[in-house]
Amino acid sequence: MDTPQISAPSRAPSRVPGRVTAFGVVHVHAIHTERFTIVGNHLAQHGALSLTAIGLAVHIQSLPDGAKVGVKALSARFPESEARIATALRELETHSYLRRFVERLPGGKVVTRTLSYARPEGVREAVPPEPVRPVEPVRPAPAPVAPVEPEPEPVPVPEAAAPPPEPGTPPAPLPEPAAYDPDRHRTASGLLSALRRDDARLLLSAHEVRRLTPAVSAWLEREAHPDAVRLALTTGLPATLRRPAGLLAHRLATLLPPPLPAPPPPPLPMRNCDGCERGIRAPEGELCRDCRGTAARAA
Repeated sequence: MDTPQISAPSRAPSRVPGRVTAFGVVHVHAIHTERFTIVGNHLAQHGALSLTAIGLAVHIQSLPDGAKVGVKALSARFPESEARIATALRELETHSYLRRFVERLPGGKVVTRTLSYARPEGVREAVPPEPVRPVEPVRPAPAPVAPVEPEPEPVPVPEAAAPPPEPGTPPAPLPEPAAYDPDRHRTASGLLSALRRDDARLLLSAHEVRRLTPAVSAWLEREAHPDAVRLALTTGLPATLRRPAGLLAHRLATLLPPPLPAPPPPPLPMRNCDGCERGIRAPEGELCRDCRGTAARAA
C-alpha cells in the first residue's frame, strides 16, 4: 500500500489550456473572420433588461436590413411565446434600443417600421479607471462655462395613433358594417380578444368585446387587413391607460378608413359584328364602326 506510483500524474490536467481560476468563467477566445456581430457590453451586461430582451436585441442586430422582426415572425423562429417576445420588444423600446412606428404608404396600406440601435443615444461603454498620477501643483481653475443644452428632438407621433378626446367631448359614434357577415364578425371578435397579447393592459371583458366587434367589422368590410387594424389599435398607447375600451372605441370611430373605390368594369367580351363578321368589343346587337357608317349613308 505504501509503494509510490511514479506513473500517476500529480494532479488532474485541466481541460482549458492557459490560466485556470478556482471559480468563475474562463474564456476560450477565437477570432471570427466572417458571420459575426459586434455587440457592446452596455447591452450584453445591461442591468435592467431581461435575458430574453438582451438575446432578442443581439438577434435583431445580427439580421440584415429589411428582415422581419414582428412578434409573429420572431415567435415562429424561437420557442418563446408571442406574449413574452412582445414584452421583450417593449423593454428594448423603453431603453431606446428599438423604436417602432407606423407609416401609411401612398396606396393606403399601413406598415410598421422598426429601427434597431446598436448604441442608443446617451449610452456609453464602461471606461476603466485612470491610473494614479503624481500630485501636481494646484493651479487656478478657469471660470466655468455654462453648457449649452441641445434642443430636444420632437418625438414622432404615429399616424395611426389618434389623439385622445378632449375632456367633456361626447364620444364619436361607433361605425357599423353595411351588411352582417358571420366570418367577418368572428374575425373581429377574435382580434379584439387577442389584443392583450400585444399589451396586457388591453384586457377587455366579454361585454366590451361584443360592443366593439361591429366597429371592427366595419373596418374589415372596407378591406382593412386585420394586422393593420391591430396596429392602429395598439400603436402609441399612453403611459397610463385607465379605460382601454374607451380608447379603442375612440380610435375605431376617428380612424375609420374610407371605402376603397369601386374596381373598373371588366372589358366587354369579343364577338363578331352582325354586318361584316369582324371581331369587335361591343354590346350584343351593336355594329362595328364601318357597318354603322354604311348603314347611316344608306339611310
